Amino acid sequence: MFHRIAETAGARLVTSLRARPKAFLIAVATCLTALLQASSFAAQNKPNQIRFEYVPPKNTAHQWIHDRMKEGRALEDLQKLLSPIRLPYPLLLKVDSCDGVPNAYYNDEVITVCYELLADIIKNAPEKDLPIGISRADTILGPVLDTFLHETGHAIFRMLEIPVLGREEDAADQFSTYAMLKLDKDEARRMILGAAYQYHLYMPGQNFTLSIKTFADEHSLPAQRMFNILCMAYGADQKLFSDVVEKGFLPKERAETCVVEYGDVTFAMTKLIAPHVDKQRAKTVFKEWTRIATVRRAKLSTQQKPIEANR
Repeated sequence: MFHRIAETAGARLVTSLRARPKAFLIAVATCLTALLQASSFAAQNKPNQIRFEYVPPKNTAHQWIHDRMKEGRALEDLQKLLSPIRLPYPLLLKVDSCDGVPNAYYNDEVITVCYELLADIIKNAPEKDLPIGISRADTILGPVLDTFLHETGHAIFRMLEIPVLGREEDAADQFSTYAMLKLDKDEARRMILGAAYQYHLYMPGQNFTLSIKTFADEHSLPAQRMFNILCMAYGADQKLFSDVVEKGFLPKERAETCVVEYGDVTFAMTKLIAPHVDKQRAKTVFKEWTRIATVRRAKLSTQQKPIEANR
């Protein structure tokens, strides 16, 4: 049966060649061109394409943030963490002033995190460690890492032409959370809960009123982003994050679907993002991040916030 099908297909191909040789040659040339272009694009993709820049702040009140980040080699550490991603051309990580607006964004192969946003994260950090088992330093490190990873998600979607089904802001949140969950367990818990803490601060009370315009924002509401992070974390490891459900930080009704939600994100990451990651390098740098974060955490715990940070 197989031979008969092969013979028939061969006969049809010969007939096609005789009948329309020019059309056939054009089709072959088009296919070869496409293959060569794809191969060329893939060949350009390589790891260690991350660059960084500490732009001096316009506001002198933020100079201490610039100085501490530069002295502590914060962007160099992020460069190392993101180095396994294979990109067609360099991606720049930058801290800069944003005219008083606490923001972070990606545009034209540049990720910009504003000093104003970093100042807000530091100002919002609690004075003492939290009962849930994360330190004050974690409530700074977690949101900062989450911010850079979120914007990296946007960069990857654009630079690698990754299709996004749904809102890109939600997809970038999922990318960030998934990446943090790939850290060592204790470090993943610290970063996830630290990031969730910052969103929790912007949650309203039980009874509240929001303008209709609020629901039109491209980002999900802070409360939704917090629950989404905790749900992915619980879906990834119900034992490690069991207390977020037990203590009511994540509603039990939502927790029931989190394993499926995490599975969906894992499937998408495996199919779309993983082929663009140097897995051996990733394994090494993710372990290295634990040492880096431990050192940075110790430094933050001994540092006092400057007067400007409280204003």
